[in-house]
Amino acid sequence: MCCAIPAYAAEAAPAWEGILTAEGASRFVVANGAEGEPGTFKDRYLLRRNPYAVLEGLLIATQVIGAERAYLGLKEAFHRERESLSHALAEFRSLTELADKIEVVLGSDEYLLGEEKALLEVIEGGLPLPRVLPPYMHGLFAGSYGGAETNPTVVNNVETLAFVPGIVRNGASWFRSLGSEDTPGTMIFTVCGDVRRPMVEELPLGLTLRELIYDVAGGPKRGQKLKAIFPGLANGVLTPDGLDARLGFDSMRSAGASLGSAGFIVYDDSACMVQVAYLFSRFLHVESCNQCPPCKLYSGQITEALERLLAGIGSHDDIEQIQDAAATVEDGQRCYLPTSERSAVTSIMAAFIEDFGHHIAPGHCELNHNIELPKIVDYSEVDGFTFDPLYSRKQPDWTYALAAV
Repeated sequence: MCCAIPAYAAEAAPAWEGILTAEGASRFVVANGAEGEPGTFKDRYLLRRNPYAVLEGLLIATQVIGAERAYLGLKEAFHRERESLSHALAEFRSLTELADKIEVVLGSDEYLLGEEKALLEVIEGGLPLPRVLPPYMHGLFAGSYGGAETNPTVVNNVETLAFVPGIVRNGASWFRSLGSEDTPGTMIFTVCGDVRRPMVEELPLGLTLRELIYDVAGGPKRGQKLKAIFPGLANGVLTPDGLDARLGFDSMRSAGASLGSAGFIVYDDSACMVQVAYLFSRFLHVESCNQCPPCKLYSGQITEALERLLAGIGSHDDIEQIQDAAATVEDGQRCYLPTSERSAVTSIMAAFIEDFGHHIAPGHCELNHNIELPKIVDYSEVDGFTFDPLYSRKQPDWTYALAAV
């Protein structure tokens, strides 16, 4: 069975208990499969290989909390995952009427579709714009803010739900036997970028970052040295002196990062970190929903300053502007996106200030700038990852610019 139990599956039980005791006319369960963070492919890997575990976990959650209905949110662009789920759900419906409660909801290819409050908006027929209150306070089809009905709603990642059946069958002691003592379980890890074996694989938690990057993914290519590791875009950069950090929630926090979705983007010493910072910042700026003006405004300022540096017309004023904008980008935020902007960009600047110095006019940087944003659209064990070839044309209003003639 793919896969075993991720450590954060244990967090599902308290969340369910809270919904059980919450007041509301109706209850709902949502499985979040709208993965979109660059460098991550775990949910699509799981949905392709074992959609049955996801659906079984979703049905268990529905029964436990007495939910009226269950929804599985997915991006319309995930064609193979949709097909796999469709076949599995048809089989479930032939076996039990409980499966009739499950509805697959498709959404657009926006990063914020994976934000739980935005996903609820899409299920209700709206755009992926995060609402203010969390799902347990303002769930699906609830009244307006301040209304009498909250309809408390559980939102779990598909990986969490996929492993609930194993816990039910085998018990907590079995779960504790996996991984390490302080971080039990497994996760589906994604490693892409400058490594010899880009991969997606389920592994026990508790191994070190060094073991993941070197033993599993093969380390940097011949003649290159490791320079930077990003645990997705939502966290600060890790440098080679953090390779002995164990892959667990507490240990990664102690290392100044987060385990996140267990997706790791690796760069070797040929990469220019100003270019990487620009790619990450531009992604977060483009994907911002514009509901929180500081997020869209200041993330845009950061992106533009980085662009000036890359164009060779940047100055120390641009460095200061990036630092000032990063300090205020989180003001009034509805989701974690502006926090990601601050964490990623400021950590890159702190760790690789020499790269930025090479871009102060009239500077000259000899490092590699031909770097693609690792927004993964496909993966195979033979060919590795395919990145989105159109993403550089996506604009902050979520439309796409025409290709240059």
